[in-house]
Amino acid sequence: MLPLGFRVLNKINQVIREEMNAVCGEELLMPALVHKKYWEQSKRWDVDIIYKTGENLKDLRDLQYGLGWTHEEVISSIAKHFISSYKDLPKAVYQIQMKFRAEPRAQAGILRGREFLMKDLYSFHADKKDLDAYYEKVIGAYKKIFSRLCLKAKVVEASGGAFTKEYTHEFQVLNPAGEDTVYYCDSCDWAQNKEIFQDGHGGKCPNCKKGNIKMDHGIEIGNIFKLGTKFSDAFNLFYLDKKGDRQIVIMGSYGIGPTRVLGTLVEEYNDEKGILWPEIIAPFRVHLVVLGDSEKVRKEAEKVYKIAAGLVGESEVLYDERTASPGEKLNDADLIGAPLRLIVSEKTIKEKKIEVKKRSEKSAKLISITQLGKLLK
Repeated sequence: MLPLGFRVLNKINQVIREEMNAVCGEELLMPALVHKKYWEQSKRWDVDIIYKTGENLKDLRDLQYGLGWTHEEVISSIAKHFISSYKDLPKAVYQIQMKFRAEPRAQAGILRGREFLMKDLYSFHADKKDLDAYYEKVIGAYKKIFSRLCLKAKVVEASGGAFTKEYTHEFQVLNPAGEDTVYYCDSCDWAQNKEIFQDGHGGKCPNCKKGNIKMDHGIEIGNIFKLGTKFSDAFNLFYLDKKGDRQIVIMGSYGIGPTRVLGTLVEEYNDEKGILWPEIIAPFRVHLVVLGDSEKVRKEAEKVYKIAAGLVGESEVLYDERTASPGEKLNDADLIGAPLRLIVSEKTIKEKKIEVKKRSEKSAKLISITQLGKLLK
């Protein structure tokens, strides 16, 4: 991640943090280098996608680790130190951390890579009813996250795989760049992944009975699982109920890929000139371009910069005062994709105006400094 992309990524993470905190998630950070003994407890040391160290040191077990591709094992081990009674439940913790997977289908840059950032939330419950209630709460939180990030994400039913017999849920953005196939209703919210879809309804929605089933490509930007007791069993994670009886802890797992979200936003918001960032995650809200190198132009640009910085914050204004040509500066502004471009030049000074152009619009206009204040509030 270079500086501009890293700024976007941090803003995506901030939105995620706010909504995870809102559902009582507590942020922590777990190790990326996980000892073999944890993977062995869950019988996942031999999965194909794990990167391993110390494979040629069979007699030195302490040097055998796996790079974290997910963290159910680690969090289950940690939870044993903090969960012993029904009074300790429910509990939810999350992290935002790099994951590593020996992905055989790595493609499309950050949409599917072998190293990627993930927000993984884990929840712990006394019973299935409490897990089910929290699961629905997280679905609501995910909908808020993707709505705030200006992504239209469908909640798609998917196979539970080795975790559960119930459906899990993916959050898919319909886009030609997606590698998943999604079947969905054109009238209601019903949607299923290709892996579980069986059209026994003659192309009609099985949910509303009225809409037609459509098919499209999708980019998966999040998924949630009801883990049940798979990892609680493996790590002997129990609690004592009100009667003093020993009960198994019920778990859930909830992921979002911030780097994949970033890539999805670029696929969704672009034109032939570059990126059109939504304001909430744009690297900068304002891109101030200075055309001309006279003292008069520089002073006027400084004045405009101070006004803009005072309204949106210094960190949200990209000030281009390079000696590059006007064409290079304007092309760079389009490519970077800040929502609002301001131009100060000999021409604008003569008119006693500032040139303003929204990245999403074709034409620019001249406004007064007073109008700039209203525009940025």
